[in-house]
Formats: sequence, structure tokens, C-alpha cells
Amino acid sequence: MIRKANKSDIKGLIALLYQADAVHHGIRPDLFKGNTPKYGGQELEAIIDDDSKPIFVFDDGNILGHAFCQIVEVRNHRLLQDIKTLYIDDICVEETARGRHIGKALYEFVRDYAQSIGCYNITLNVWEENAPAYCFYQNMGMRIQKTTMEVLL
Repeated sequence: MIRKANKSDIKGLIALLYQADAVHHGIRPDLFKGNTPKYGGQELEAIIDDDSKPIFVFDDGNILGHAFCQIVEVRNHRLLQDIKTLYIDDICVEETARGRHIGKALYEFVRDYAQSIGCYNITLNVWEENAPAYCFYQNMGMRIQKTTMEVLL
């Protein structure tokens, strides 16, 4: 079952955040510290209380996946149209539960949620070297919006 996260989910969320960090650290150890979750318990409590940053979990008695989201609105910008965007900050599925279409279920839940609150689009970032995630998001119908480039000095 997919639902909005609550404070009793924090331990499961942190376990998944360690797994997400392992993927990112494996791809870019020059940027990501190893064995470090993106958020701690107090930060997660604050995020759970923030309606502009919904977290959704796949719960079958254990937290097997999460989707961290942020609602971003542009209003009265000189250049940009007024739009509401749902930004997916992170989707992670428990390593032992991968291949069971939990990521797809989370993504579709987030897509339906974004539509229900009047979002224009969904955006996210994916690391170039993260081929499984890149292919997953393409299979979900996403396409490249813009590209971030870098040069190491």
C-alpha cells in the first residue's frame, strides 16, 4: 500500500536513505560521502510536517520504498509562466524488494497525486552514470528537460 509517510516511518526511511546514498556514493564518491543518509530523524520529522514536501511510502508491513517530493510554484515571474511543479527529490526501493514494480507503483502514485493537486509537470534529476534509474524514468514516460554540465578543476 502506498500512503503519505508519518513519523513512525522514520526508521524505515533512514534505512532506505542509506541505500540511496550507497548508489550515489558509488557513482560520484567525489561528491557524496559514503554511509550517510541525506536526512536525519529531526529533519525527517520537519519534512513530514511540511505539506509542500510530501513523502510517500510503499508499506507492506515494512517500508519497502519511498518517494520524497517537493511542490514548487512559480508565480508572477518576469520571464516564466505561472506553473506548479512536483519535483521528485528521491525515489528508492529496498534492495531486496527490487524487481517487484514498487518503483513503478510509487512513480504512478506520485504522478496521480501531482495531477490531483493541479501540477503542470513532474521534474527530477538523475545522474548520468545511473543507467538503471535513467532507463526507469524513460520507461515511465519522462524525457530530458534540460542538462546540467560540469568540468572538474
